Amino acid sequence: MAVPNYTYLKLKILGSDGVITVGTSFQHAYECEVECCDHATAIVASKELTAIKKEVTEEAPDPKKSTRSFEPMEGSKEVLIDSGSPDSKVVRIGTTLSPK
Repeated sequence: MAVPNYTYLKLKILGSDGVITVGTSFQHAYECEVECCDHATAIVASKELTAIKKEVTEEAPDPKKSTRSFEPMEGSKEVLIDSGSPDSKVVRIGTTLSPK
């Protein structure tokens, strides 16, 4: 059993020959507190990363599995980009769009 006293930065422990008192400085106590906070932050971040990783793997589609092929939607038409070009490239645009 140990009893910490944060006011005087003392730790009292019951020993075989009586009470053992361990003291420290404010600087050392502050360094320990900062290290403890950094460690706690790392643990929380690790748990959050594990949860995010689990969500991403559940939501990610399987690249090997093809569900369907690309089909142009209804209400679209092909428009020739450059009539003078030998490649005859076309673009597909929607016909249901407003004139603006």
